[in-house]
Amino acid sequence: MVGAVLPGSGLIIGGRRVIGALVLLCTLAVVGCGAYVWWERRDEVLASSVIPSRLLLAGVAIAVLAFGWIVVVVASHRLLRPATGGAAGRAAGAILVGALCFAITAPAALGVQSVMAQRDLVLNVFAAQKESKSATRPSTVNVKDPWEDKPRLNLLLIGGDDGPGRVGVRADTVIVASIDTRTGNTALISLPRQLTFMPFPKDSPLHKAYPNGFGQEGLSLEGRLEWMLTAMYQNVPEAHPGILGPSDNQGADVVKQSVGEATGLGIDYYLQVNLQGFDEIVDALGGITVNVNERVAMGGISSAHIPPGQWIDPGPNQHLNGFRALWFARGRYGADDDQRQIRQRCAIKGIVDAADPATLVTKYQAIAKAGKHLLRTDIPQELLPALVELALKVKSGTVSNVTLDVSKLRLKYLHPDYEGLRETVTKALAQEPTPTPSVPPTPARTSPPKPTATTTPPPPVQDLRDACAYHPTGAQSDN
Repeated sequence: MVGAVLPGSGLIIGGRRVIGALVLLCTLAVVGCGAYVWWERRDEVLASSVIPSRLLLAGVAIAVLAFGWIVVVVASHRLLRPATGGAAGRAAGAILVGALCFAITAPAALGVQSVMAQRDLVLNVFAAQKESKSATRPSTVNVKDPWEDKPRLNLLLIGGDDGPGRVGVRADTVIVASIDTRTGNTALISLPRQLTFMPFPKDSPLHKAYPNGFGQEGLSLEGRLEWMLTAMYQNVPEAHPGILGPSDNQGADVVKQSVGEATGLGIDYYLQVNLQGFDEIVDALGGITVNVNERVAMGGISSAHIPPGQWIDPGPNQHLNGFRALWFARGRYGADDDQRQIRQRCAIKGIVDAADPATLVTKYQAIAKAGKHLLRTDIPQELLPALVELALKVKSGTVSNVTLDVSKLRLKYLHPDYEGLRETVTKALAQEPTPTPSVPPTPARTSPPKPTATTTPPPPVQDLRDACAYHPTGAQSDN
């Protein structure tokens, strides 16, 4: 037993003092170095967790250390077992040694599997800069300090909807995450999927193809559906294949350019999640916890007057599994785009909150397995160590919601005010988030409230903790 708890000590007691002392010194050195690295160089360890070569080395090291530990345990037992004791004593000793070896092997095997799962995820989702093609990402990356001349990193989050009954992929969710590279504070900007005449930069080939933006005049509402933001991902590459140059994901490059022009932000990279697999990621995390402020439909078709079969009822701190979390993020029946967008941002917050260290350690293999098949991105492997450090800042920073005035910006009209949208985004990023107190629950109203002379618009930038707090809307509509 002593040889398993403190490798080398059993050899010393058994008379093999020199080799026992060497093993003991090596053990203490490994433990000491591990403690030092974890407490003093933790960021470097986390950065190494996204470098495939170091992950392979870590997996081999875990296996070698575990094998060496087992050899020491067996050798210590052979030296210390009684010369007399009969068959029962030998059997008991063998069982004890077997149990100790299993206690070493099981966590080591789990560690190796987790490390290899992480390596597999990195290799499958993140390609090296020279091994992948993108028409819109930064051409060069300063690996040593990528944020040296970059105060903000702008990521485009695309929720791709390619479920049953759909042709191609639709950009069901489009969110820009603008991250302050110094503080980690992040602003989320959700764009309505029904935006029309989405613009392109004047120096882009797409501007020549669509000089007035992605849209057409004189179309019926049904015809206009194929000229909205949600349809760009599929329709533009089909109409103009390869127009932007070599690309591993033409649809994402099209949306990146257009969203960047519409918001006035240079979009650096994209991260695309298949919404049909969103539930797998949530289940891998063990579910997410959100506040539900209004009834959310699980199914139903508003245009066909087909009611949903189930609802997610209002309530604080509701723990949702993957299936219910997916409907929380995308439920449309009886809801407008503004409601869906805030729910989507709150779902993102729920995932960030759920991804605590304990969850990542215990459920990482399931998370990596789900992510490997559901994520697409043009973020190069070379940038991952710096992104890990930035992600730690984001985790401890403030995540805010940029509110877009739908009426003022004419976001639901044929020609939205993109100049006003860019101005709104610029002003929002220039100010700190303004926390607002949560509104206490109010009883359901039996009659509509009287209009007031003035209304207070929501702050342009709102802490997402406040936006996602529990403040039920009162009476719930069943339509």
